[in-house]
Parts: sequence; C-alpha cells; structure tokens
Amino acid sequence: MTSGPDLLGIPPTELPGDPAAAQLAEQDPRTVAAVYPASSLVWAVLAETALEAGDDVAAYAYARTGYHRGLDVLRRSGWRGQGPVPWAHEPNRGFLRALAALAKAAGRIGETEEQVRCTEFLRASSAEAARELGL
Repeated sequence: MTSGPDLLGIPPTELPGDPAAAQLAEQDPRTVAAVYPASSLVWAVLAETALEAGDDVAAYAYARTGYHRGLDVLRRSGWRGQGPVPWAHEPNRGFLRALAALAKAAGRIGETEEQVRCTEFLRASSAEAARELGL
C-alpha cells in the first residue's frame, strides 16, 4: 500500500527492503547488527529491547544509531528532509521505530528538547506510525 503526496505535494518516501529483517526472526539482534550495521530495523529492535529492560542509556545509543542509519537510506531514496514516510510501507518501519525509540529514550534520560523534536518528526513523517508506536 502506498500513500499519495502530502498537502505540500511531496511524494512519500519508500525505503528499499531490509535484508536484516529476515535474519531477526532467527538470530540474536546483536549478531544481525554486526552483519547488517546499516539496518535501522536491527538498531530499533535493540533499542526497544533495552527500553523494555530499563537500560535507557543503551536504548538511546541504539536508537540514535538506527535513526542516523535510517536518515542515510532516506536520503539515498530521494527524501529531501521533509515529506511522508508511510508506516504502511514495511521497509520504512525500521527507521520509524528507531525514531520513536529515540524519542522515548531521550525522554527517559532527560533530553526533553530531543524528545519533542523526535516526536514531532515522527508525527510529521507518519501519523499512523506515531499512533502505532505510542507517540
């Protein structure tokens, strides 16, 4: 499923498939991260796991890595700093999950400005993702 352009006429960005996704079902995320360090999804999984365990500093580091790796792929996919990144497109979810985890981890360690910035970025990129991820 793809979305149409947003109100500014910016077409949605759809990332290519992530080869790490299949590996995550079978292997420890740390092992997958070593093989696919450019995968936002694997870093998002690591961040979410760390958040669940209460390891907020590790979650922040994992999420920040996933966020930056995702920005790299977004830019290579034609994204120019704004416009929709649809949750409905499965390969986009790694970046969106990393962004949500970064917002949550930032809040937990007192980085309020970053928490707000990341939450707003997530909502602007995909309101559906923000709802699904609890932001």
